Amino acid sequence: MVPTALRRSLGAVAVAGTAAVTLAACGGGGGGHSSSSTSSGQAHVSGTRVTVTETEYALKLSRSHFTPGTYTFVSDNAGKVTHALSIDGPGVEDAHTSNIQHGQHATLTVTLKKGSYDLYCPVDSHKQLGMDQHITVG
Repeated sequence: MVPTALRRSLGAVAVAGTAAVTLAACGGGGGGHSSSSTSSGQAHVSGTRVTVTETEYALKLSRSHFTPGTYTFVSDNAGKVTHALSIDGPGVEDAHTSNIQHGQHATLTVTLKKGSYDLYCPVDSHKQLGMDQHITVG
């Protein structure tokens, strides 16, 4: 039989460990408060929604004017091959979706500051083939 005090201590350690693992798994990369998910269902949107239609080999954004704030980029793969979406700029590093199959979409939420950002498909040489957009915030 395990004493009550020891049982409580072990329970607290288990809860703390679970919380630490959960927080680590939810962390985004690179300071831009990024998060992403991939699905074929409804996307969760934080801030302003921007649809990015990806085809061979172009990106089409649903808006062209940006002010500082939080945006959820909903990347829709309307092409025939696998695509993804990456965003680089002030305060946003290594923000990207996972690979997106034909007919699926992924979301990427970032906080944009004033400055210039590069949105592109990081798959193979898609960026060099034209899947590259520059936006200015501010």
